[in-house]
Amino acid sequence: MTALVAVAHGSRDPRSAASAAALVDAVRHLRPGLDVRLAFLDLSAPRLPEVLHAVADQGHRSAVVVPLLLGRAYHARVDLPSAVTRSRLPRLSVHIADVLGPDPRLPSAALRRLAATGAAIDDPDLGVVLAAAGSSHQPANQAVADVAAGWAAWAPWVGVLPAFATTAAPDVAAAITELRRRGARRIAVASWFLAPGVLPDRVAVTAVAADAQALVADPLGPDPELAELVLDRYHAALPIGAVPVPRLATC
Repeated sequence: MTALVAVAHGSRDPRSAASAAALVDAVRHLRPGLDVRLAFLDLSAPRLPEVLHAVADQGHRSAVVVPLLLGRAYHARVDLPSAVTRSRLPRLSVHIADVLGPDPRLPSAALRRLAATGAAIDDPDLGVVLAAAGSSHQPANQAVADVAAGWAAWAPWVGVLPAFATTAAPDVAAAITELRRRGARRIAVASWFLAPGVLPDRVAVTAVAADAQALVADPLGPDPELAELVLDRYHAALPIGAVPVPRLATC
C-alpha cells in the first residue's frame, strides 16, 4: 500500500493543528483501509521527515505527500520539496501531490462558511471581501483574485474583492473601504484560509475595526469536500501500478 501523508504548514496556534487533524480524520473515514498520516512543515509536530521515517520503518515502500496548502506559494514550491529531500530515505519512494487549489470545491466550501455567518448570498447590497494570507509569489495572489472574480460574475453583490493579511495589497481594511465607496451597505468577509490561526485572527480583527457590523467567515476547516479533494490529489500522484484503496461509500 502507498501511504498518504497529509502535510500542513504548522502553527503555534493549537487550533490550526486540531483543524488539520480533523481533516485527516475525515479522509480516514472515506478510506478506512488506507494508511493516512498527518505531518507539518514547521512549528507543529510531528514534522514531515519524522513521519516519512515512521512510514518507511513500518514497511511501506512508497508514500504520496499531499500538501494541505491552498496555493503554490513558497511553502509548496520550496519548503515542501526541501523537507522531502532532507528526509534521505532510499527505501521509500516519495511522490509529492499537487496542492489543493485551484479546485471548485475550495470556493464551494468558502461560500458555505460565508453563508454560515448569516450573510445572504442573494443580497444586492452586500460587499464581499475574500481574505487570504498573501504571498510574494504573484500567481498565488492571482489565484485568490480569480476566485473573487468568479464570484463577482454571478453573485448580485455590490462587489467582491480579494484582500490579504500579509505581503500583498489590498489589505482587508482597504477592500472594505472600496466596497463601501461602491455602495455596499453590508460587508461580509469570506475566508481563504484552511485552518484557524494568527492570520485569520488578524483578518477578523481588521475587518471589525473597519466595519463593526462586518460578518467574518470561519476558515474552510475539515469540510467533507476537502477530504475528497485530498484523496483525489493522492490518487492523481500514485505511482504507476499502485492499486488505490476503495473509497467508503457515502449516501
